Amino acid sequence: MKAIKILSLSLALVFCVAAFAACAGGKDDGKFIIGTTGPLTGPAAVYGQGVQNAAQMAVDEINANGGLDGVMFELKMLDDQHKAENVPTLYQQLVNDGMHVSLGTVTTNPALEFKPLAKEDNVFFMTPSASADAVPAGDANAYQMCFADTKQGVAAGEFVKANYAGQTIGVFYKSDDAYSKGIYDEFVKTVGSSVTMIAKSFDDSNTTDFGAQVQALKDCKFIFMPTYYDPASIFMKAAANVMSADTTYYGCDGFDGIDAIEGFDINAIPQKVTMLTHFNSNAAEGTMAADFVAKYTAKYGKETLNQFGASAYDCVYAIFNAMKAAKDAGADVTPDMTASELCDILKAQFAGGFTFTGVTGENITWDAEGYVKKNATYVVIKDFNA
Repeated sequence: MKAIKILSLSLALVFCVAAFAACAGGKDDGKFIIGTTGPLTGPAAVYGQGVQNAAQMAVDEINANGGLDGVMFELKMLDDQHKAENVPTLYQQLVNDGMHVSLGTVTTNPALEFKPLAKEDNVFFMTPSASADAVPAGDANAYQMCFADTKQGVAAGEFVKANYAGQTIGVFYKSDDAYSKGIYDEFVKTVGSSVTMIAKSFDDSNTTDFGAQVQALKDCKFIFMPTYYDPASIFMKAAANVMSADTTYYGCDGFDGIDAIEGFDINAIPQKVTMLTHFNSNAAEGTMAADFVAKYTAKYGKETLNQFGASAYDCVYAIFNAMKAAKDAGADVTPDMTASELCDILKAQFAGGFTFTGVTGENITWDAEGYVKKNATYVVIKDFNA
């Protein structure tokens, strides 16, 4: 009798250990877990908050429509504060929480830390906004919904050649940032000798006093600024009464949210502020972009409405649609599968000519390395002051 009790106790202990191991392995019963990190606090928080809000909105809509054949989705987003050194710990937490698939990270430097971890574990991720070419390069499970820096730099260069040939233009960029320097390098290659260029940079040693750069660029009527909105806004405030009022500032996706920075009144800037984007928040009624804006602002307001969020919304739906297409084609797509198993299924879908239409573009496709293919748009954030 004692032996039977001991055996029963041993089996119970084995069961408990196994159950704990399953939990530590991160399986949330009956749900697909989408994991991601981004800056929810700190100077780039508007990007992360926009991504979190929009991705959650997509998840809520998918679940309200029955999920994937009755299986619900859950978003788990952690705050990396736009710091690459925070990513390994957060990544492991997402794995422990049962991450099946990922949106990677919101910004570029953390993404370059996230990439090798996801590669080692064979986790599929599609980042909404980490735009460095190195993010998907050479990695079959890493995809972008945003334009790669090369494409942004080339597109900006083509725009300048078409509209400012023969003129003197200014460039303001961050020399020690992969995002800013990557776009700048491709821009320079593309514009070539079509313009005379005055380029001034900054780095982490000084991110608040741009008086010297403003003085160097004050006679330029067009200034390309491939940097994030925070330093751009500081430059614009310093230049407001120095730069000619008919100057145009032109940024890339890092400008998104510049009109909603706390303590920065963009309408006090007399110059014109424009950007290259794949999402137009002023899109015509009846479009997917306009519908997204209406839903987002009704739920979260306008402060965090940006293309990072629109892109995240599309990421969630693209992943969902690819999973659904695979399941409809006979693949066994279930929440008890590993992230690696799901990654192989998704890779097969995207390699097989998967096409997606969403908020940030129609008939979106990806090449073999994970770079997105879609059209870019020139958007005026704020026109010249009257």
